[in-house]
Amino acid sequence: MGQKNGEARKRNRKESSNWSREQEKGSGRKEKQRVRDRNPEAGKFRVVGAEDIAIEVKDVVKVYKLYDRLRDRLKEAFGIGKKAYKLHYALNGVSMKIRRGETVGIIGTNGSGKSTILKIITGVLHPTSGEVRVNGRISALLELGAGFNQEYNGIENIYLNGTMMGFSEKEIDAKLPAILEFADIGDYVYQPVKTYSSGMFVRLAFAVAINIEPEILIVDEALSVGDIFFQAKCYHKFEEFKEMGKTIVFVSHDLNSISKYCDRVFLLNQGDLLGEGSPKEMIDAFKRVLVGQYELPTQEENGAGPEESGAEREREVVLVPGVNPNLQEYGNQQACITEYQLVDERGLPTMAILKGSEFTMRMKVKFSEHVPAPIFAFSIKNVQGTEITGTNSMIEKAYLESGEPGQVKEITFRQRMTLQGGEYLISLGVTGYRGDTFEVYHRLYDVINITVVSDKNTVGFYDMESQVVVSDVAPEA
Repeated sequence: MGQKNGEARKRNRKESSNWSREQEKGSGRKEKQRVRDRNPEAGKFRVVGAEDIAIEVKDVVKVYKLYDRLRDRLKEAFGIGKKAYKLHYALNGVSMKIRRGETVGIIGTNGSGKSTILKIITGVLHPTSGEVRVNGRISALLELGAGFNQEYNGIENIYLNGTMMGFSEKEIDAKLPAILEFADIGDYVYQPVKTYSSGMFVRLAFAVAINIEPEILIVDEALSVGDIFFQAKCYHKFEEFKEMGKTIVFVSHDLNSISKYCDRVFLLNQGDLLGEGSPKEMIDAFKRVLVGQYELPTQEENGAGPEESGAEREREVVLVPGVNPNLQEYGNQQACITEYQLVDERGLPTMAILKGSEFTMRMKVKFSEHVPAPIFAFSIKNVQGTEITGTNSMIEKAYLESGEPGQVKEITFRQRMTLQGGEYLISLGVTGYRGDTFEVYHRLYDVINITVVSDKNTVGFYDMESQVVVSDVAPEA
């Protein structure tokens, strides 16, 4: 096996020698930084001094030609016949700046351009127009199989990837034990990677990506296929990289991970950059995109503010401590939340709940149209925007009837407070289904701030109220 691996190393070095010479040209790998300019005409490297920006994306457009038939593609290649394709804009004038040491998330629906922008940043794809500058060594974990030769075994692919990144055989030898230890796939590392399960593949790919001393780590949803223990191991590595001041960019549909690890988030939709901001702001906006009720910012920029909604007409905003006067809300207004109140176990309005006590969330909903089987919802987030807990009337099987025009319903959620002491935000909603279509009638995000008062905090988000008993055991004879 050692002889086979030695031959593979020589073959890998030969296959990637041109690429490696370009990578090492002019400066050391760590002492100087390179900026990669990408446009339709050029893909050259040029040396620049150290700067605060790790990645800059400027007005990037990526257009694909979509053909109805394969013969149309062939005809165009030979200049025969008329145009027979449609243009699809995977990215449409996207600009981003990512600073050194940031952990940045990119979220959006499927087909929004998330993977495309990562591939352009890493150089896998070239943009149709625009420019991308990268300042630092990139290690990328894109879709399964990217950068690996399916016929090589795991060891051979480690040397292939290391050589392509400009490392010598001796340097890869030194990193090999750490890579194998992190991947933890045993003797499968000597088998062709085409025989690997998706979980094994991700283990090896991530182990390689984090052990080649990257300054910028890019991960595209790949961790979702790993088992939960490996995912925890990877996210712990993210924490280590953050402490080391490395830049991390990752795409994920796991909004809790985005909220927990990211400093900033970019929201894409159908190739357009809808916004950037804190994880909480962008996750709330993304939820609006999912139900087709995201308002584009141009409406306010033109000076014509949106008309007052039915909910705003019905609900008078009272500036009291704990109630958010600038809450985010949206919905089609066929049912509106007109009142809401948090009360303690004595029935008194409050914004502070004693841990272990009972409390009730009340809200009133007025219907302006027939609404089949409305769903009344209530959830609690922490201040970082992570949804901690919540429930709704459908889950609890509490109300399955229809709402009729003019009706007003009062909904109460009564429960015991078991969250740890701290600050939390309450969100409310009225949703439902019309046939197979999910409808949002009215949602209020972060409407109330509550304080949980506790004299005993356990580990994690909530207290399991464990009963611990320690007793003596008689020694065995």
